[in-house]
Amino acid sequence: MSRPTAYAPLTYDRAQGSFTVFEGLSGVGKTTITQTIATRQAAGSLHTLLFPHSGWSALVNKLLLPLPQFAFYLSGLLHASDIVRKYRQHGPVVADRYVSSVAACHAAVHDIPLEEVTRLLEPYRPYLETPDQTFYLRCCEDELRRRLAAKERHGKLTADDAELFSVPGRLRRLVANFDAVAEADPTAIVVDTDDKNTDELGDWITSRMEALRA
Repeated sequence: MSRPTAYAPLTYDRAQGSFTVFEGLSGVGKTTITQTIATRQAAGSLHTLLFPHSGWSALVNKLLLPLPQFAFYLSGLLHASDIVRKYRQHGPVVADRYVSSVAACHAAVHDIPLEEVTRLLEPYRPYLETPDQTFYLRCCEDELRRRLAAKERHGKLTADDAELFSVPGRLRRLVANFDAVAEADPTAIVVDTDDKNTDELGDWITSRMEALRA
């Protein structure tokens, strides 16, 4: 897609660090493992959405119809990609959510076919920084309930977490959507986390990242 110069992403001459993404359902452990790997790798880290979008999302979800909502999350995604490019000048980067979450979650929340959302994303993909690897974290429903209960006890349960089970069909649609985006993602590495604590998962992911760089 041809763009005016002002719309082109910034480019840098310096060698870039790796870019790793963690995807999956709310409560599966993305934020914890992102922080763990960022510490181990001395990497920059970010959560999609970044500021200022993160401060607006609750209001946007309440007031906007699906297409304006999609435009908002796409804007946040483009902004996150700019930040990733900037961070990669200095070393590796890890992200808690990225393109797959925008597609899978938007489609699930509004009960829109995933293919329609990915079609809307397609013209913007050349702008988006491509991960070196995307780890899709999975766990069974019983384990997910246990992890969300632990978040609730610590006062960290979010609206997205609660709606996984309170909104009919939400969990089923999200699981199906994440399975579909992972299957189509050439950077995907699917990780079943039921039998792994944070340290074990961190060890497994670290060794896999090192193997991919070798």
